[in-house]
Amino acid sequence: MNKHARQMKIMEILQQHQVGNQHDLLELLRNSGMAVAQATLSRDCAELGLVRSRTNSGYRMALPDDNAGRIIKGLVGVEVLAVKANETAVIIRTLPGRAHGVGSYLDQLKNPLIIGTIAGDDTVLVIPASVQNISEVIAYIQNNLFKN
Repeated sequence: MNKHARQMKIMEILQQHQVGNQHDLLELLRNSGMAVAQATLSRDCAELGLVRSRTNSGYRMALPDDNAGRIIKGLVGVEVLAVKANETAVIIRTLPGRAHGVGSYLDQLKNPLIIGTIAGDDTVLVIPASVQNISEVIAYIQNNLFKN
């Protein structure tokens, strides 16, 4: 099954079931006939921007609303330590273990100035669509990552 179909199934499950955590979601996916590795599910959850929020009946995983996007922006901004660039690329330094979330957040914004990101443990490589727009990419990153 391809990534798009898997993520559509995840969204369908979240709308039909009260899912408290990734383990529960993994079991529901398996029960529906989808064999998914935990690492793949974690990446899907990050790409979909799933949030785990507290409800009256316990915790529940859900797709974010607009307010959640502002909260995530603030959290991501706290994780970023520095943004540096040269003539061809932009590097974002993060707290240890936080680069994947920062890179995923930037990818979700789908800005045409950015082709994509590659994340390590504490470093995100941002690949611009054109090296001529490095200063615009830096400004965009600073406006969308740092808490205002």
